[in-house]
Amino acid sequence: MTTTNTLVPSRVTVTKVEEFLKKPPAGFSVQALGSGGFRVHSDPEESLVLIDDFDSCRGKIVFQQSLRREVKMQNLWEYTRMRKSLLSKRIYLLVSAYEENSSETNKKPTNEARLLHQYVVSIYGNDPYIRWQMERGLDWTISSVAGESYRVDIDLTEVLERWGAKNLHIIPDKPIKVKPVWKDTCFTLKYYSDALFDFPHWLGFSKRKFNLILT
Repeated sequence: MTTTNTLVPSRVTVTKVEEFLKKPPAGFSVQALGSGGFRVHSDPEESLVLIDDFDSCRGKIVFQQSLRREVKMQNLWEYTRMRKSLLSKRIYLLVSAYEENSSETNKKPTNEARLLHQYVVSIYGNDPYIRWQMERGLDWTISSVAGESYRVDIDLTEVLERWGAKNLHIIPDKPIKVKPVWKDTCFTLKYYSDALFDFPHWLGFSKRKFNLILT
């Protein structure tokens, strides 16, 4: 039984890391390392991987062709290339689900919250609805920033909350279902211009964020 779940066919998938490594999707291959851990290879012509290296119970996981969660661009050519990839490829991101503690008398600090699972989320950038949202968000970012340099976070929280509502997690040692709290739900684009006096960016006025949602 697979835990890969599709909200809308080919639009979004959510897969546990363990299953992703065991049965990688088309275009991916997994290499076990002798020292422990795994190296994951992908086709950059088909997939846009935005996953940092991370440690798991099975060792360090490295996505070899990943651009990392924060993508830096320094000129119009790099921005245009990145934009084209976002709007045409399947995008991969690593997210984490933590246990939500709703007890008013026994609240845990965030750094002590229990990790339920880590997931690889994929979004098909060429899906008409996803593409429309991405284009609108990127255009709004460029038109709204005060300076030439900027950063924009693209947030998948709403996508994951909808998925979580239909796929509630069961705590192994508790006979209850819980609503997960999602972490690491954004990826970031950072554009650095060569302007000598880009004060709005230096002062933090050129930070933007938009959410992706599903119908």
